[in-house]
Parts: sequence; C-alpha cells; structure tokens
Amino acid sequence: MPTRQLGTSTVSAIGLGAMPLSIEGRPDTDRAVRTLHAALDAGVTLIDTADAYCRDPGETGHNERLIASALASWSGDASSVLVATKGGHLRPGDGSWTIDSSPAHLKSACEASLKALGVEAIGLYQLHRPDDAVDYAASVGALKELKDAGKVLQVGISNANLEQIDIAREVLGADGLASVQNQFSPAYRSSEVELQRCHELGIAFLPWSPLGGISKAADLGSHHAAFAEIASGRGVSPQVVALAWELAKSPVVIPIPGSSRPESRIDSVSALEFFLSEDELARLEQA
Repeated sequence: MPTRQLGTSTVSAIGLGAMPLSIEGRPDTDRAVRTLHAALDAGVTLIDTADAYCRDPGETGHNERLIASALASWSGDASSVLVATKGGHLRPGDGSWTIDSSPAHLKSACEASLKALGVEAIGLYQLHRPDDAVDYAASVGALKELKDAGKVLQVGISNANLEQIDIAREVLGADGLASVQNQFSPAYRSSEVELQRCHELGIAFLPWSPLGGISKAADLGSHHAAFAEIASGRGVSPQVVALAWELAKSPVVIPIPGSSRPESRIDSVSALEFFLSEDELARLEQA
C-alpha cells in the first residue's frame, strides 16, 4: 500500500470516509463492519469520521462507536490505523446539520469522542466547519488546548478557506496544522486554491466527497465525459480515474472516498495502482 504523510503520521495514500455507514440510507451493522474490514484488509490506515455522522436523535457518535467496534473485531493491528474525527457539527435529528464551533462545545465534543472511540487520545481531531457566530481563532485555539492537554495528538481543519488556513497556522504554530479537509472532486474544484496552498506548505489535503458525493458518485462518468472516456479506454471505472487524477495533483493529497459496500472500497483502492499519462492529466484538468 503506497503511503503519504499526514502531519507526524504515515498513512495509506487513500483513506476511507466512513460517513455513509451512519447517516440516512446507511447499511445494516453487519455490512458496515464488513466494509470497514475490507478497507483495513486492503491496507487502508486512515479512517475519517465525525461525532455528527449519525441519523437519529440521541445517537451522536454512532459512526465513531461503529469504527471502534470494527477495529476491535479486526484481525489486524488496530494501532496502525489513524482514526480522524471532527467536532463542531450537530444533527438535531430532523435531517438537518447545524453548527456549534464554540470552544466550550468543542471541548465537550472531544470528551464524548474519546469515549465513543475508546481511546485516551484522538489521532487527528478536526474543526468540522467554521461557525459565523464564533471567532475562528477561538475555535482553533480550543483544539490547541486539547492537544496541549494530551487529548488530541494532531489538529486539522475542515471546510476552510485560505484566510482560515493562515489563522490556524498562526494559532497552532507553523508546523501545528496537520491537515485541511475540503470538498474536492471533478464536479467541485473551487478548493483548488486551498489544495495548492497545502502543497506549498506540506500540509495534508484530504478531499471529502472526492467522487462527487454519496448520491452522485455512481454517475460520475455520465456527468464527466473525459473521465468516462479515459476509463473506457484503459479498462477501469471512471471513479478510479478520478481518484488517480486527484492523487497526481500533489503528494499531499489523500482522498477519503466514502463507501457503504465492501466492493466499492476495493475499487477505490485500485486507483493507487493506476497511473495517468501527462496527456491524460492535462485533458482532465481542462474537463
């Protein structure tokens, strides 16, 4: 399994976004665990989650607990896996997503995530989303306090713009920001500037929904002809082409495609053995 650097951790070059295993349309527990085990057996050592990945009222931390259970029942070495979780989003139980990135909430959420994951320290704790009602530096400062207290080993931010990346680095120190997790895919390229900043600074960039999102990933080829044509000519899926394109953009890129079936996870990992030519890459950049 090819690896890439995420802060002080060396992880698989493709991770697993575990959100589909716990929100609306989620599989049953047995299939969810089999999906996690398939990823781990394929060599994936980065699993991304959040306390807000749940569906029903009162089940905050559902995805974290699911991952903890899967790691406990896995035959491999669970200590080799970096579990990255996030705080700052909430799900009231009516299908909506709300935000609370206040320092008090983030500290409370971290304590709950520690319990849900069954760990003494979280490998990577990320600010899930900026809160317009809270000073961004104060939100990041709460994560720094958690790190200083030994409850968090590394700090990342998600859904951040260039200014927020700069603020986070100022609060955490030049080497204190381990990762930036933004939406990025063939359909959503507005985070290109943040990706390039991470490339310049050597900060891991984790594209979420790298295939376009849960409801659109299967139709990627239908909406992006260049990806479909290259895939057809090379005998792979358009999804593999998309992940290979993202991996080729920079060595700091670590896509975290979601999956709710073991078979999808195996297809995603195959992108690590697929390489695009310079002409193909240029064509996809213009697509």
